[in-house]
Amino acid sequence: MPSSSYEKSALSRRAFTGAVGAGAAAAVGLPAAAEARERPFRAAPGRSAERPNILFILGDDLGWADLSSYGSPHIKTPNLDRLARQGVRFTDAYSGSATCSPTRFSLYTGRFPGRTKGGLAEPIADKSVGLEPTHPTLASLLRDAGYATALIGKWHCGYLPDYSPTRSGWDEFFGNFGGALEYYSKLGLGGEYDLYEGDAEYKDLRYYTRILTERASEYVRRDHSDKPWLLNLNFTTPHWPWIADGDKEESAEIVRRIEAGEKGALWHQDGGSVEKYTEMVQDLDRSVGEVLKALKKSGQERNTLVFFASDNGGERFSYNWPLSGNKASLQEGGIRVPTIVRWPARLDGGQVSHEPVFTPDWTATLLEIGGARPNPAYELDGTSLAPYLLKGEELAERELFWRVRGERALRRGQWKYYRGKGGKDQLFNLAADQREQADRAPDEPKLLAGLKAAWEKTDKGLLPYPGA
Repeated sequence: MPSSSYEKSALSRRAFTGAVGAGAAAAVGLPAAAEARERPFRAAPGRSAERPNILFILGDDLGWADLSSYGSPHIKTPNLDRLARQGVRFTDAYSGSATCSPTRFSLYTGRFPGRTKGGLAEPIADKSVGLEPTHPTLASLLRDAGYATALIGKWHCGYLPDYSPTRSGWDEFFGNFGGALEYYSKLGLGGEYDLYEGDAEYKDLRYYTRILTERASEYVRRDHSDKPWLLNLNFTTPHWPWIADGDKEESAEIVRRIEAGEKGALWHQDGGSVEKYTEMVQDLDRSVGEVLKALKKSGQERNTLVFFASDNGGERFSYNWPLSGNKASLQEGGIRVPTIVRWPARLDGGQVSHEPVFTPDWTATLLEIGGARPNPAYELDGTSLAPYLLKGEELAERELFWRVRGERALRRGQWKYYRGKGGKDQLFNLAADQREQADRAPDEPKLLAGLKAAWEKTDKGLLPYPGA
C-alpha cells in the first residue's frame, strides 16, 4: 500500500499494527515486531529550517536485506538501524541502474544513464569515457547555489586526465577513480595505484575503509559556519575483494597475483565467504557510526540531511531475500536497495515509506531542498520528493525506467514490466509477488502492452549502446 493511501487512513498506530500484523512485516522483509515499531510516513509540514548540510553515503554492492533493519538474520548493523529509527526507511527504493558507474551517473546528473555516452558503460573499465566536465551535476549546481562540495571515496565516473570530481563540481576529492581496489595496497583492476587527493596520488597503505572514515569525520568536524555543505561519501565496502580490516595475509596474496600479471585477481573469485562478507558489512556499519558520531559532536546533526543507500543490488554473498536476482540484473535483487533518510529539523523519526522511488529522484530532491535550479538544457528524469517529504503532498503515479544491455524494466505503481536476457516479456505484481515468480503477462495482455510501449517510448530518447 503506498504511503499516500496511509495518509488518508484514520487508523491509529495501534489499529494499524493490529490490522497489518505479520503479513506486511514479511512483505518488507522484517520481523513483525520490528515493523510494529515503525509508523507509516507522514510529513510534518509547517516546520522551517535553513538549507541543510547534505551527507550522502553510498555502500558498494550492498544487498537490499543486508541490514538487520531490512531483515538480515545474521548481519548486525546497529548504527544504520539507529539511523533508520531516527529517520525514514524506504522499502521500495531503487538504484538508477544495476551496476556501479551507471547509478553514479544517474545520481550526479539526475538523468537516465543512457542520456550520456559515459553512462552506457556498465561499468566504466577504461579511460575512453567518463562524466563530461561540461555536464551540470548535483555538486556543480549546489556549488553554484552556495554550497561547499566534497567527494570522499569511490568515483568510478572516468579516469584522469580527462575526468575527475574536481572537474565536475566538487571542490575537494579524496578517493579512488576506478571501480574496485585492493583495500591495503590500493592497487586497482589494472594493477595501477588508485588513491588520490585531488588529482595527485596520495600514499596511505592502511585499510581503505578506515582512511575514508577518518577523512569524512574530519570533513564534518570542520567549521562550515559560512555556508552549507554537500559531502558524497562513497565507501567501497562491501565490494570485492573480500578483505576485512586485519586480513593482511589475504591482501598480500592478492597483491602478489596482481603483480604477477594475473588478470581478474582483484575479482577474488576463489575467495570470500558469508562470514567474511558479514564482517565487511558490519565494518561498514561501524564506519558510518563513526562519521555520524563526528557529525553529532560538531553540533550540525539537527540540520544535516543524512542519506544512506547502496549503489545497486548485492553480489555473491549478499542477503537479498525475498528478492530474486543480484547486481547487474534488473530483477528486484539487482536494483532495489536499502535506503534511509534522516533530517531531524524537518522529518520525524521511526517512519517507513513504501513509495517507489529511484536514484534520479534524490538528485531532484536535493537540488530543490538546497535551493539550486536544474539547468534547463539538461532536463532531469527524476521527480523531486521534497513536496512529499516536507509538505505531505501525494506522489503522482509515474513510471520508473531501467535499461541495461540485454534487459529492460519499468515499474508503474505495483506493476513491473521486465524482459531478461532470454527475450521474454514478463509482468509482475510486486505488491503480491516481490520475488517475481508469478508471471501475469498472459492474464494482463493490455497492461503488458501499455507498459512495454511506455518503456520503448523512453528508450527512443536515449543513446543507443555501441554496436547495437
